[in-house]
Amino acid sequence: MYGGDEVSAIVVDLGSHTCKAGYAGEDAPKAVFPSVVGSIDQMEVDEPATTDANSGSAGDAKGMKTPESEKKGKRKLYVGSQSLGFRRDHMEVISPFKDGIVADWDIVDSIWDHAFRECLLIDPKEHPMLLAEPSSNTQQQRERAVELMFEKYKIPALFLAKNAVLTSFASGRATSLVVDCGGGSTTVAPVHDGYVLQKAVASSPIGGEFLTDCLMKSLESKGIKIKPRYSFKRKEIRPGVFQTVDLDLPNTTESYKLYSQRLIASDIKESVCRAPDTPYDETAYANIPMTSYELPDGQTIEIGADRFKIPDILFNPSLAQIIPGMENFSEVGPSARGLSQMIIESINKCDVDIRRELFSSILLAGGTASMQQLKERLEKDLLEESPQAARVKVLASGNTTERRYSVWIGGSILASLGSFQQMWFSKSEYEEHGASYIQRKCP
Repeated sequence: MYGGDEVSAIVVDLGSHTCKAGYAGEDAPKAVFPSVVGSIDQMEVDEPATTDANSGSAGDAKGMKTPESEKKGKRKLYVGSQSLGFRRDHMEVISPFKDGIVADWDIVDSIWDHAFRECLLIDPKEHPMLLAEPSSNTQQQRERAVELMFEKYKIPALFLAKNAVLTSFASGRATSLVVDCGGGSTTVAPVHDGYVLQKAVASSPIGGEFLTDCLMKSLESKGIKIKPRYSFKRKEIRPGVFQTVDLDLPNTTESYKLYSQRLIASDIKESVCRAPDTPYDETAYANIPMTSYELPDGQTIEIGADRFKIPDILFNPSLAQIIPGMENFSEVGPSARGLSQMIIESINKCDVDIRRELFSSILLAGGTASMQQLKERLEKDLLEESPQAARVKVLASGNTTERRYSVWIGGSILASLGSFQQMWFSKSEYEEHGASYIQRKCP
């Protein structure tokens, strides 16, 4: 129906950290940009309520005079790495997600709009869309996405697929246990014959962003201050010698400062951190060799035990409590379990007949899964904790791109299959049955 060479489907994976979008059948997403947006409240700045191409919110607010829409219509949204990289006065950085579920659909709308019109340069009316969704997505959320896609973007057809299923397809399996270490959380979801076993899905609030925050707090406690890139200028006083001049920018919001610092801390984490071979022990790692890292402002810092301590929080969340400044973590603490513990709990909630198969195909996916030595450490821990009869095999693509974008790649494979073409939820079906019909088309 929508196959053939004329029209290719668009695959969109809106994750908690980045949004990935591109054409089905390709091996990597064309557009990858942050899932957060910059927002300037127009009332604060006393400008007329105009919006740029990325923000569809002011237009939506015209006919309806509810206080909510009036309030939202008065903000200007900036989407994409480039727009966010440019510091603006009073610009807050906000995320559309709360606890992994979309809380602000205006932002999602502006992110999709940016992906289609600015990055892929397409007209959504002409392309069927495959959207990746979290395994825990509610019916209300799905219907909202369906309505927005058909009503605002007027797309010809839609399909919603679960993240875990797409990751499983990307590695060519119909049954596997998907361990998705994303930016905002870590989710363990068993997939059997292409369906997620909902009752056995486990998740923890510890993701890449949490680890980045732990690293920042740990560095701050040692007196290392990360200066955001916008806050200084480097001048060359003589060839090869630079002087750093701090800039005074009083109208920068706290959230923008934090966003800019996190970008740098995240790069430090990706460059120097690696999962320790054995559970982290303060005394054993006290005299570990230091690794140096040069910050954007020119100062070189030395990182020692933190290289191993931060990644080990994935396996032992209580470690976070001994980091100065992370004490408030105890509120999240009880729900956070170690990675190997979550995997074993999840497998034990599944049917006895498939447990063996799940143990032997544990798939690592997500940006945080690219951490050095994570696969080896996870396999070692699981071998110690799993039943004797189980053959534990942790699979992770050697290619970082594939690991990081496995959900998108699975969607790209699925939407380009000839046999998939009759699965689309078409516009005519939406007009006839309404948004709730999506539960039948995409269970």
